[in-house]
Amino acid sequence: MKIKTIYTWWPSPAKINLFLYVTGIRSNKYHNIQTLFQFLNYGDTLKIIPNNTGYIELFTKNKNLLNKKNSIITAAKLLKQKGIFYKRLHNSLNGAKIFLKKNIPIGSGLGGGSSNAATTLILLNQLWNTQFTLEELSLFSLEIGSDIPGFIMGKTAIIEGIGDIFHPIQTQEKWYLIVYPNTTISTKNMFENLSLMQYSSKKSIQELLHLPFKNVFEDIAKNKFIKIKKLISILSSYAPFRMTGTGSCIFSEFNDKQSAQKIFKLIPKDTTSFITKSVNISPLHKMFN
Repeated sequence: MKIKTIYTWWPSPAKINLFLYVTGIRSNKYHNIQTLFQFLNYGDTLKIIPNNTGYIELFTKNKNLLNKKNSIITAAKLLKQKGIFYKRLHNSLNGAKIFLKKNIPIGSGLGGGSSNAATTLILLNQLWNTQFTLEELSLFSLEIGSDIPGFIMGKTAIIEGIGDIFHPIQTQEKWYLIVYPNTTISTKNMFENLSLMQYSSKKSIQELLHLPFKNVFEDIAKNKFIKIKKLISILSSYAPFRMTGTGSCIFSEFNDKQSAQKIFKLIPKDTTSFITKSVNISPLHKMFN
């Protein structure tokens, strides 16, 4: 990977989970999962300009994101910490101005915060010349969130464990209609509402790909959020819709854009919707090739 210019706006893509199961919980309270992590040709964009001020600053029109817990700031500080610890950075003066254009809704199950963190780690790894491998960045990123390694590795994959085991696969690229019900869902809250009865036994890759796809969190979301339950019920009379991640976005897949556009016209007006295509390689990684 090589950055050609620091003034480029770089993709921070969205994802959907084509299926999502929880297979257990570890003694440290981290959950084991099995999920099919599918990239979309849609997302946020980031521009990073490195400097020698020692400060990491975030600039975005969404003022709700300007806090110290933001995943971008957290990721940048983590890389700086690891760079100093492993002697890849030789002083604490490495800084950056990070600019974010936000398109992915917050709390939507599309992985916006995780994607932002992954893009930040990948770009700053180049700009600060810390020279960590993608595997090393993925391992570091688990300290922030379990979705981040999938974005760092950059390929459609079945992901297991706590987000640290990858089985890259090729899926047929489809058109997707994504519907955001303008409802924010906390991932932490959804895991807290998961009961032992909803855990699944671990399945082989072949089983996962041939069984009907399911998201264990969909029933929880429908019980807690009546709007999501009604939306899935209404839209499922037109096409099969299901939820991504821990919610709140729901989606349906189509073989062509025209079919998606027909259903798009029927979406209730109190939602936010868009049509996009799936890709097997992250749009960020494509820019480095």
